[in-house]
Amino acid sequence: MMQRRDFIKAIAGFATMWPWATGAQQSSKRIPVVGVLWHAANAEEEEVYLSAVRKAFNDLGYIEGKSIVLAQRFPAENPDRFRSLAHELVEAKPDAIISVTPLGTLELKKLTDTIPIVFVLMADPVGFGLVQSLSRPGGNATGPSLMTIDVSGKRLELFKEAVPNLARVAVLTDITDPFRDRLAKAYQASGERLGLAMWPVEIRTPEDVESAFSKIAQDGANGVIVGAGGLLFVARDRIGAAALAHKIPALAHVAEEVPSGLLMSYGQDLPDFFRRAVAYTDRILKGAKPADLPVEQPTKFKLVLNLKTARAFGLTFPPTLVTSADDVIE
Repeated sequence: MMQRRDFIKAIAGFATMWPWATGAQQSSKRIPVVGVLWHAANAEEEEVYLSAVRKAFNDLGYIEGKSIVLAQRFPAENPDRFRSLAHELVEAKPDAIISVTPLGTLELKKLTDTIPIVFVLMADPVGFGLVQSLSRPGGNATGPSLMTIDVSGKRLELFKEAVPNLARVAVLTDITDPFRDRLAKAYQASGERLGLAMWPVEIRTPEDVESAFSKIAQDGANGVIVGAGGLLFVARDRIGAAALAHKIPALAHVAEEVPSGLLMSYGQDLPDFFRRAVAYTDRILKGAKPADLPVEQPTKFKLVLNLKTARAFGLTFPPTLVTSADDVIE
């Protein structure tokens, strides 16, 4: 005979499962699972873009945990963890995987040619062999494509306009970013046309930022371009503090880095890229094939100015620059 306490435990266990059992009876439709391979260490560090992803799914009618499951992985900018977590996601066989960074996307592409991959912050997907062409990807990967190299000259022109004595500019790059060499060469070519001396400086961890800026200052730089790469985004507070401490104005690709103490940014609207990636994922979940979904190249660029940082450097933005800015931080 079952003891009373055992009977209570059994009832409690059944009650815990009851909502799921009821849902299964009401609908036999399986909840789609979408893997998300981020770049930072946790959800808090990704909040600015994670919130954009969640809102985009909500706007499309998905309810996390009820009509969609997000299997999120956070590699903490560690290349080995990118590889292991990419393998973990592929082994789990989700319905699709959203891959935030180039490193994560390239690792995933090595592991699967069947699970749909939606890349987010990827420049030159054709050159990296992810798609056959922008109009006809032809494989299991697609998404929006960054136009990073195309605007390197425009960034430097804006930087010169904001910093009149600009002459020697270091390009801070993320050692884990597969695109860093192409980006550095693009800036060097653009710099030559504008009469600027340009050179790359790599960092491997956020802890490298201070020593990198010390070396940049010793080399006589009077400007820094903060390049692409998830590591640079995670280290944005350190970069802003170091730029202010060494009195070197810094321009970023990413608007969300400017409040940390950078002078300005010019680049594409990254929250919009995450919304677009979710739209791709939605179409795939509804039956579309990545091979048939053209790679988009959004052409909207944002100029963000930080007046507080400008005052710290004794700079005054030209009125025409302020007028054309999409956002001005007081």
